[in-house]
Amino acid sequence: MKIRFQCSKFIIASLLACPLVAVSAEQAAQYENAQKPVIVPQRKPVHIEADRITGYYKQEIEATGDVKLTHGDKVLTADRMKYYQQTEDTEVEGNVRLERPRDILQGTQLELNLQTEEGHLKEPRYRMKKGMGRGSAEELLFEGKDHYRLKETQYTTCPGSNPSWYIRASELEIDNNKEVGTAKHARVVFKDTPILYSPWIDFSYSGKRKSGLLAPVAGYNVRTGFDIGLPVYLNIAPNIDATITPRIMTMRGFMLSNEVRYMGNNNMQGHAQFDILPHDINTNQTRWGVLYTHSQSLAKGWRGFLNYNQVSDDRYFRELTPNLAQTSLTNLSQQGGATYVGRLGTDGVVSFSGFAQRYQTIQDPLALFVSPYERLPHLSLNAAKYNVGKLDFELNSSWTNFYHPTLVDGNRLVLNPTVSAPLRNEYGYITPKFGLHYTHYNLAAPVDDKGENINRAVPIVSLDSGVAFDRNVNFSGKNFVQTLEPRLFYVYAPYRNQSYLPNFDSAVNDFSFAQMLTENRFSGGDRINDANRVALALTSRFVEKDTGIEHLRLAIGQQFSFIDPKVNLLPPQVTSGRSDFIAAISGRLTKDISTDSNIQMDESKLWIEKLRTGVSYQPEPGKVLNLGYRFTRDVLEQVDTSFQWPLYRNWHGVTRVNYSLKDDKLLAGLAGIEYNTCCWAFRVVLQRLTTATQTTTTAFFVQLELKGLMGLGNNPLQVLQQSIPGYTSVY
Repeated sequence: MKIRFQCSKFIIASLLACPLVAVSAEQAAQYENAQKPVIVPQRKPVHIEADRITGYYKQEIEATGDVKLTHGDKVLTADRMKYYQQTEDTEVEGNVRLERPRDILQGTQLELNLQTEEGHLKEPRYRMKKGMGRGSAEELLFEGKDHYRLKETQYTTCPGSNPSWYIRASELEIDNNKEVGTAKHARVVFKDTPILYSPWIDFSYSGKRKSGLLAPVAGYNVRTGFDIGLPVYLNIAPNIDATITPRIMTMRGFMLSNEVRYMGNNNMQGHAQFDILPHDINTNQTRWGVLYTHSQSLAKGWRGFLNYNQVSDDRYFRELTPNLAQTSLTNLSQQGGATYVGRLGTDGVVSFSGFAQRYQTIQDPLALFVSPYERLPHLSLNAAKYNVGKLDFELNSSWTNFYHPTLVDGNRLVLNPTVSAPLRNEYGYITPKFGLHYTHYNLAAPVDDKGENINRAVPIVSLDSGVAFDRNVNFSGKNFVQTLEPRLFYVYAPYRNQSYLPNFDSAVNDFSFAQMLTENRFSGGDRINDANRVALALTSRFVEKDTGIEHLRLAIGQQFSFIDPKVNLLPPQVTSGRSDFIAAISGRLTKDISTDSNIQMDESKLWIEKLRTGVSYQPEPGKVLNLGYRFTRDVLEQVDTSFQWPLYRNWHGVTRVNYSLKDDKLLAGLAGIEYNTCCWAFRVVLQRLTTATQTTTTAFFVQLELKGLMGLGNNPLQVLQQSIPGYTSVY
């Protein structure tokens, strides 16, 4: 029997009843039974709301005027709609809009089966909720859940009705489950000009990882010529991926670059890169480079690591790497080992480190230097126990076997136990400390008349003290806490003749605030200074009261030595008992101006020994000006300037100049322009670097970035970020 429904602004769930216009008794009984919910196995309820609804019981429903159908996570709106209950087919027309969790589809006419999600949509317009992908087509074919196909379509991530770039394809398949688009006979159109064609292209519209071809990479370098690469990305597993890049260099030949990244359980992660040039047409050699790092947790507190780097020859980085930052590498580490960190009772900690390490030294033929000692192996044990009868105990110890092919080698044992008695309260502290630095050498060959086994013991006494005052101040409507922190540090260590000892790993630390407040002015374990000196320091910090952010720090310091130190690394070296004065300022001077500067002066001669100063002006993102100056008497004098600044509308200029005034030589130079919008960017950058004593290299970067799709050319962003502090991509 047929029943006709007629409602105004009525909602139907599965099949809910409306008032009948006119019914018989028999119809009323049947109508009463019809109000009982009809349960269809594995079917989601359908809710329909409209200005007018008519229909036939268990057959079809027709709705007109502001129609809204809800089915699970789908919402369908239109002017008119027919819904067939038995098959769950819908026929919709007029201002069709279908919203789903991953996309929004609009069109003029829709036929769709709600159960199978198969059908078609005329004159579709679509928008992805992840990312900014959107477009239009002649027809959209639904091919199951989260999967549809578009005919004669355009796709872009640009906003507006006239996008700067888009993909025009005869067919575009969208897989919402994988968040991937696959286009056939695709043309990439930029500014209404086709710039790239591919019979097949696929891409991730949400930025999700996927295997496939990446955009070609092209650039120019005076050492390689024109360099063109076609990267292939392999999404091997959720925790493993690889990038294989065949490269053609006009001055070198064919090169294959391989990169693998992985991570896993036990906090494991690793990165491997292997590049090979089977035949360098310039040198007739096979050239290669290997860079590998790996680390993982082994057990509670234990961690293993491996770091292996090697190249085929000394000129590899200077001539073949596209990353100019690697051209300055001098020692490639080859190291593997394990570390442990654990607790020592309730107030203590113990740590262990064991590793073997050697180096490949990259030599400059015009400035040869001695390679570092290899450590085969190095073992260290450090422990600390606090609050033992108000005393703190520490032990730093190590045993290392040093090897060098041309210098004296052997092994060294270092034991450095210390005990301190920290006295603290709410405004200051005093920490007296006593330690013994004991060293034993077992050398492969005797040194002078000392033999092969040598011992050295140096007692060290120090006293560290400081107080802290603070007050509330107000600047520019902000509340700050200003601190005043005077500090006094004294150290005494008797003289021990160490000129006959080998130097495995010691060097003189640069004079600084950190070095001034340490017991030993040498790094490593082969030289322990003789000392009878006191250091005075005064620091003032301005900390924003509401956020705890430190905005500015001012510091001055002076070190006074009561003796003329005798322990030096080089015999001709003479160290005066009078020390230099040091001052520093870092932080924000104003909202837009920041600085990091320090100066070291020789009081006896009233001249500057060292000066490091840098000032940065950054009123807003995309506007930054950096000025830097470095000076070390008789060693270097350099100026370093860089900026990123708007030129006209979306055009920005970028420049960096690092110039040696002492040598009258450009050390690093960069100049370029970039055009940046929310949709695309274009960059042209020229970089010149001094890579060895008398060797320079020049690289040319050109990139067109279609945001949300690909970048064409050689990406200079890493170069810009490294060269210009504060550089930002505006959009």
